[in-house]
Amino acid sequence: MPINSAVLRRGISFLEVDFSAYTLEEVVAEIVKRRGMQPFFYVVTPNVHHCVMINGTDDGAALEAFRDAYRAADLRLCDSRILARLARLCGLHLPIAPGSDLTAALFRTAFKQGDRVAIVGGHPDAVTRLNAIFSGLVYVQHIPPFGMLTNPDAMREAAEFVIETKADYTLFAIGAPQGEILAHQCAQTGAAQGVGVSIGASIDFLIGDQVRAPRWMQRAGLEWAHRLAANPKRMWRRYLVEGPRIFLITWRWARKRGGSAKQVT
Repeated sequence: MPINSAVLRRGISFLEVDFSAYTLEEVVAEIVKRRGMQPFFYVVTPNVHHCVMINGTDDGAALEAFRDAYRAADLRLCDSRILARLARLCGLHLPIAPGSDLTAALFRTAFKQGDRVAIVGGHPDAVTRLNAIFSGLVYVQHIPPFGMLTNPDAMREAAEFVIETKADYTLFAIGAPQGEILAHQCAQTGAAQGVGVSIGASIDFLIGDQVRAPRWMQRAGLEWAHRLAANPKRMWRRYLVEGPRIFLITWRWARKRGGSAKQVT
């Protein structure tokens, strides 16, 4: 069933993020319902990396913009079994809706023939390869330059692309924090339409450039280890240096709040 819009922002506060307490199926139904509509509705998928950033001590403008984007998001879906298990230790239940699963569900069951799908980021041949697997959709793509977060012109051009394409769905495949910040900027203009979803590298899994961990590793919360083994040069710092901070962050959060759930209305 589609989510009741009157309680759309209901959720559970954990590690300074108000997680939306909905299942993957409910979220897909809500996204389809808002296809092509205004105002722009956007979804973020917090994982360990995001929560470490949000709880960081850096007071820079980019981090504050990232926090603002998270606060303004229409849905914040738990993308991490590790986060869900840490929340459980604090007496909270967070439904898990992994971003890769959400992206796959959208392409396989939600997007219909003729739907306009905009992609910000991704490989130059992503549209061609997606069209070979999921045909019948109208794809448009914008590939921003590297370092767009510190490039106001690049951010503006990307926002203009989202507004001008008038897509039913916009997929932000440029990673955090720039994807979430861009989605927030699009929403703030009041001119964008449809649904935006921050999907990270999910398209890479769909077109076969990356292979997801076996199901048993996913269920065990070890997908991070699979990704680290597949790309150690790129991922070692995130998973071995930055990621473990989540345990201290959780301990401090639980100590400060007693680990109790907070309903968000």
